[in-house]
Amino acid sequence: MRRSRVDPTGRGDDVRADDEAALLGRVAAESRDAFEKLYRLYIPRLQRFVRGVTKQPALTDEIIDDTMMVVWRKAYTFNHASKVSTWILAIAYRQSLKALKRLGQWENPETYEATDIAAPGPDDTLQQQELRQHLDAALGTLSPEQRAVMELTYYFGYACREIAEIMGCPVDTVKTRMFYARRKLKLSLASQREAI
Repeated sequence: MRRSRVDPTGRGDDVRADDEAALLGRVAAESRDAFEKLYRLYIPRLQRFVRGVTKQPALTDEIIDDTMMVVWRKAYTFNHASKVSTWILAIAYRQSLKALKRLGQWENPETYEATDIAAPGPDDTLQQQELRQHLDAALGTLSPEQRAVMELTYYFGYACREIAEIMGCPVDTVKTRMFYARRKLKLSLASQREAI
């Protein structure tokens, strides 16, 4: 069958989509070992996705724990209509929105600190860090829904139909969110460039 779309761990794990479905089936049968393996497999993806959607690093672990608790409790409801990754990311998306709503952080969520980017020289490193900070600031101007579309498209490589499944909305809504997110990012990055 098909391989999982992304391996953000960089370890080159060769986990196939049908293997993930079998693993989730074992979780549904309350296998703690299977749940632990699924958790380890998804933690890097969930960390990246949740941070990207919420821009709240302090919430990340709590949201991931809530997400995986839902996976544990509801694994038996997985009906193979989508991929396991789509199902789990949909849960993470809903948990992220719930956490943001609880905190009233919809309009202007904090940006997370840019990670150091390795580059050949100090000037290149500084330039990459500044670019990352500008991009993080620009992403911070987007709504959680728009950030989710951007993350799912550009980091995870999902198609509009899969994103619509994850976010529980029509494909046209995904396309509209992408259109407005790109436009807003372009304007935000242009204004930051002018300010320099």
